Order: sequence, then C-alpha cells, then structure tokens
Amino acid sequence: MSDQVQVTEREGLMVVTLNRPKKLNAVNREMTEVLRDVVWSFGDRQDLRVLIITAVGRYFTAGLDISPAAIEDRLNAEGASNTRIDIRRKYRARYHTLFDEIEIIEKPVILAAQGPCLGVGVELAASCDFRFCTPEAHFGLPEIRVGGIATSGGISRLTRLVGPAWAKWISLAGKNIDAEMARRIGLVHEVYPAEEFLDRVETFARELISLPEEQVGLTKLAVDAVKGEDREKGRHIERLAFSALQGLPGTELRLPPPEEPPINHEETADPRSG
Repeated sequence: MSDQVQVTEREGLMVVTLNRPKKLNAVNREMTEVLRDVVWSFGDRQDLRVLIITAVGRYFTAGLDISPAAIEDRLNAEGASNTRIDIRRKYRARYHTLFDEIEIIEKPVILAAQGPCLGVGVELAASCDFRFCTPEAHFGLPEIRVGGIATSGGISRLTRLVGPAWAKWISLAGKNIDAEMARRIGLVHEVYPAEEFLDRVETFARELISLPEEQVGLTKLAVDAVKGEDREKGRHIERLAFSALQGLPGTELRLPPPEEPPINHEETADPRSG
C-alpha cells in the first residue's frame, strides 16, 4: 500500500484517505492504482459495507497531477508512446474503469471533501453515491482552461446530477462553485462544519451499515437503472428489484411488533361490582 493513500477498516466501514497534502493531493499514477485496487477489494469483501473516500490537508484534490515528472512516470510505467491517441486510450482505461467500478458496486460509496475538489476529484465525486463537504470546499473542472475537457464523467455524470445548465457553467465555462451552491444544485448532499466533519460523515455511514444489505444493493442498482428511463420502464425496474428480494434469506420485512390492544376497563370490570 502507498503512503500517498491510507486505508483503514473498522466494523464494516472502509475509509480511504488521500495523503499527499504538500502537492494538494494531486492525483498521480501511484494513487490511481491504489484507489483501483482498494475499490476492487471493497466490492469483493463481504465484511465491508460502506466506503468513504476523503483526504488530509487544505485540498481534497487539486485534480490530476500534470507535472512533467508525473506525466513521464505515467507514460514510462505503461510503455505508452507520447501520442494523443495513446494518451487518450490509457487515460480512458485508467480512470473510466475506476469510476465505472465505483458506480456499479452494490454498496454505498461516500465522498467526503474536506477542502477544494477540482478536476478528476469532481469526476470521482460524481461517480459516488453520496457527497459531503465542509464550508471551505469548492468544486470545479479547470480542464477547459488548459486545453482539455473533463471526459471521465465530468460531463456525463455531472449533467445527470445537476442538469445541463449547471454542468455547462462548471465544465464549459470553467467556473468554480462554493460549498453552499454545490448543495443547492445537488452536487453535494450536506455541508458540515470542519470541526465535526468526519464524525458526521461516519455517523451517516453507520446508518447505511445498519440497513439490510441486499435491499441497499438492489436499491442502488434500481436507482441507477431508471435514470433516463420513462415512467413505465422505471416502474418495471422497481417491480423486478422487489421481486428479486422475495424468498431470499434475511430479506423478510422488518415489521414492528404488533401493539397490544387497549384494555377496555368497562368490559373487564366485575359485573357484580357497583
């Protein structure tokens, strides 16, 4: 495991922490490979129920590390020729696969941005099921300002989350949005104070862990499946998901115990009294 990505586990919860604060947690090849391996492991292990991805330092991430040394490292590690086609193919294989895997895992994945979240960080966030941040965070896709575009979900997933108007504001105009605006448009679910941030996020994660596992997984699949479908197809997907639960061990409805009927003192009174 890399020192640049720390992984802890406790009672069904896995926490992954980006740990490259001196470089504003700019994502390099090593961090990407560790994240990929961790996500695969999380998906396979039965003892883990929820994954939190967070970071240390001022930034959640400043985005992809595009320093000359980082670019050369990526090219050398993969034996890639320095051509636009080859770079695009390697980028797609690396990041598209990682974000797609997060999206299809039948377990909740939470992104907890304690600071600014830019570039590939927004694309990572968009692939997660839940997103939280502190008031110090802001979000943006600066790729267009350096001659690129956000092609690992920065356009497609972001548009589904916040709609085309705000997706254009962030990805096409290259504008940053602050934490409160991110909450208002649906990019993040809640904004928590920095001093209690991780505690609040973990409390939410524990609530998810307490829910029935199979129902959580099927609900995630169903929500993702109905995106973009019409009402009729959406209802069919709901019915199929519910039907898939029937008869499986541990999927019985958790009904509250029946209440005792109220006692009618008039009926139970001794008729000889009074």
